[in-house]
Amino acid sequence: MKIRLIDVNIFIVKHIFRFRFKVASLTRKSRIMNRIISKIVFEGDGTYFVPNYKGMSQENIEVNENVTRTSTIEINKNIQVVDKIVTPTDFIKNILRQSDDIVIMNKCLCRRSEGCDDYPIDLGCIFVGKTTEKISRKHCRQVSADEAIRHIDKCDEAGLIHIMGRNKMDSIWMNVRPGDELLTICNCCPCCCLWRVYPNLSDSIQNDFYKLPGVSVSCDNDKCISCKKCIENCYAKSIRYEDKIIIDEDICIGCGQCTLNCPTNAMQLHYENIDVESVFNKIDSLVKINDR
Repeated sequence: MKIRLIDVNIFIVKHIFRFRFKVASLTRKSRIMNRIISKIVFEGDGTYFVPNYKGMSQENIEVNENVTRTSTIEINKNIQVVDKIVTPTDFIKNILRQSDDIVIMNKCLCRRSEGCDDYPIDLGCIFVGKTTEKISRKHCRQVSADEAIRHIDKCDEAGLIHIMGRNKMDSIWMNVRPGDELLTICNCCPCCCLWRVYPNLSDSIQNDFYKLPGVSVSCDNDKCISCKKCIENCYAKSIRYEDKIIIDEDICIGCGQCTLNCPTNAMQLHYENIDVESVFNKIDSLVKINDR
């Protein structure tokens, strides 16, 4: 039986996954370790947090129901912004519609490694770009843009958020190159996601994680029952409780996990005046998604 490097890597990841917070913390504790880990694991990376539409405020719901605007913006002749951007997830769908090389992983490696009981393990990551041709079909399937979009919808319904961008770590564990031809779209739960390590990472590494411009989160303290689930689920540790919920917007990454797990809908997601062009320009500078 032929053993592929990706199979070995999956085995290794599953057994070292529980140490991810300790490894991430090394980037804060040691300047040398920060340089080494940054070079090996994060070099060239850039990632956006894309929140689930389910957490959006009533005002956004009402506005979105009336949106009919369409636009076309050519970004470096590679990605075009076609169709209306109604919810944050539409950023992802717009890219998928223009992509020919798309695969969906059979399993989410994070939830599989943690043995997740609360969210579907079979809602795996999506990868886009020419490099996907080199990913072992034992662990993924090639799909059309429409099927990938349906997969995103399933992830939204399951209460997952998305993380989209260039992720060197994925090209390493799947043993595929070049990394600048591989776009990662993770579908993340609040309990198992690798990027729960975000607060443990050094500031220099955190700088390559981006909040969608125009996205914000608020708390209606009249509805809040002080259960503090938002604090527990916050990826960035930007929420604290001082007689009421306080959100530090300078730290918040706009992932929206707090809004999805609030039992009274006190936590709400807002987005307005999103700079669509800047987001697609950034993605285009990080990853060569298409040949054109």
